[in-house]
Amino acid sequence: MTTLYGIKNCDTMKKAWTWLVSNKVAYSFHDYKKAGIDKPTLEGWVKKVGWEVLLNRAGTTFKKLPDADKDSITEKKAIALMLAQPSIIKRPVLEAKSKLTVGFKPDDYRKLFG
Repeated sequence: MTTLYGIKNCDTMKKAWTWLVSNKVAYSFHDYKKAGIDKPTLEGWVKKVGWEVLLNRAGTTFKKLPDADKDSITEKKAIALMLAQPSIIKRPVLEAKSKLTVGFKPDDYRKLFG
């Protein structure tokens, strides 16, 4: 099963959707805004790719956080922030073929789906 995680109003998400549709890859979409993200899933992702890869420090949501939340981030603190505000998870996150791809790069998708 291929699942694309993210939020609808994101330009990078739109690029990923377009790529998947044009390459006839069936997938389901998990919208963080509506469904959130559960702790076991997020912790599994952190084990696979690391919290540093998942945490979107460049986004508006992260930049609006109080300095106390942004300072001295640890894995535990990053997971708590991402659970509380899933918009700070880098997008998209693609789960496919037992792999986790964070962000959208056409070459990565091409390699994954052949």
